[in-house]
Amino acid sequence: MALLGKNLLDEPAPTYLEENPELAARFDAGDEAEDLAAAFPKEQLPWAILAEEALADGRTLEGYAYARVGYHRGLDALRGHGWKGHGPVPYSHEANRGFLRALAALGQAAAQIGETDEAARIEKFLDDSDPEAAAQIQAR
Repeated sequence: MALLGKNLLDEPAPTYLEENPELAARFDAGDEAEDLAAAFPKEQLPWAILAEEALADGRTLEGYAYARVGYHRGLDALRGHGWKGHGPVPYSHEANRGFLRALAALGQAAAQIGETDEAARIEKFLDDSDPEAAAQIQAR
């Protein structure tokens, strides 16, 4: 039996969410995140952007709430694509970025409200999803 190409560690394959061309077109056209969240409530990117904007403006609880919505919408989408609760979610795949950005924003907000155990859990989750994600998100 040939072992070439076989996953010997039995790690799950990376999960890749689907692109939403209509959302991308409206985002590229300059639609606001609030309008996009209302039009595409199951998509994570608008919620992540709303969370990031709220946190940047010092609206911590609002940012936490937006990030929590994006995070849960992302979990639903990941599970719908075969994700079993662990395994790679590459930041390099554009459609995964909304979930990972929401996850990072949730960790930031949790830390700001003193929920240190949640912030640590989220940091580990983000790192387990993609070890490069946090640096890529910060570099944006």
